[in-house]
Amino acid sequence: MDGDDSLQIDQTEKAADRLPAESWQEQDMNNCISLAKSSPISILKKNGLLQSLAAGVSTKEPEDLNQDLKRAQEEWDAVESIQPGSTPQNRADVFVGQLPSISFNEALQHFQTADLSAHMKNIQVTASRTGLFAITRLLFGPPRLHRDLQEERNLVFAIAQCSFDNNERVHTRVLQTVYKKLTGSRFDCSRYGSHWEEVGFQGVDPATDLRGTGFLGLMQVLYLIMNPQTLPLAHSIYKLSQHQSQNFPFCAMSINITRIAIQTLREECLNKECNRRKQVVGVVNDLYVAAFLHLHHIWKTQNKTISDSGLVLKEVEDVCKKNPKLILKRLESYLNKEHSVLDATLEDMSSLHPSSAVTGQSLKLDLPSGVKETNFTGVCELAIEMEGETRLI
Repeated sequence: MDGDDSLQIDQTEKAADRLPAESWQEQDMNNCISLAKSSPISILKKNGLLQSLAAGVSTKEPEDLNQDLKRAQEEWDAVESIQPGSTPQNRADVFVGQLPSISFNEALQHFQTADLSAHMKNIQVTASRTGLFAITRLLFGPPRLHRDLQEERNLVFAIAQCSFDNNERVHTRVLQTVYKKLTGSRFDCSRYGSHWEEVGFQGVDPATDLRGTGFLGLMQVLYLIMNPQTLPLAHSIYKLSQHQSQNFPFCAMSINITRIAIQTLREECLNKECNRRKQVVGVVNDLYVAAFLHLHHIWKTQNKTISDSGLVLKEVEDVCKKNPKLILKRLESYLNKEHSVLDATLEDMSSLHPSSAVTGQSLKLDLPSGVKETNFTGVCELAIEMEGETRLI
């Protein structure tokens, strides 16, 4: 045994003597490593070869170090552009960088030009009725929706069938716009994380809350916060949702309001108003806003809490289905009142600064050829008399 060790020591010492004194060359280095692998660690350490090998392997050219530093800096810059948030395992964070905000017009145009044929096959445009109830509804129920509006109605139901798609840029922009507009943040946030609970989603993934309304649940809250006429109301509702004792999940409640709007349209309760205004998307959006206003009034004046949410939503749904004309008129009165206050404020500002003027300008949406433009920007353009009491409660 001792003889074998002595033989290995002699072979190793001879190999060490043959190694050049200058820097290691690649061929000599490989030969030495092969020989060293067959020698015990104690022998390598004794002859100083272990230290030499370690020093040779760890040597790195300055050019390689500069490339590593550059790559690390690029990765750090990418991290700085997003806010931190927890990401579940096996899920990629699709929100890297800064996405521009999106308007309701642009988001709607996306769905008008997208291929929704697969979703169109699954939509239910009217509530199913049988027997005497179906006959009564036919004779004494609401009027049929005009034929030229049925395509627009089907589009609403198709959007309600669309799931959130991480690979669709418009989807991610809508979600990011909702977050930034509600929180006042100037930066995008992670696709998954507890920060979504801040705006009223019920978990780390907002998409799971959209199962009952599809993407229409995000479209309608986008309409609420991006419409200058309804933005003050959105701020008021969101502020109430953050109340210490009357708080509620804002986006989850909004999705429930969207569900009510979908069901009201499906039961043909909005046909008369759609026919009068010659549009569907605008009427459904206004009903959504009106229903949210009604919920806000009940919640605030009657000191409701989250434990009352089921009863309050049921009351809002009953009003929407039984008298949508009344609840839409209340929204119109509310907005007119808000505009009167705003006009008075602007008039006072003009008297202080005569050179300044505030003008309004309607935006026209440019659509590709062959795509029908959908009118929706008018809020509650009603010219009818109200029925019953004007009080919300």
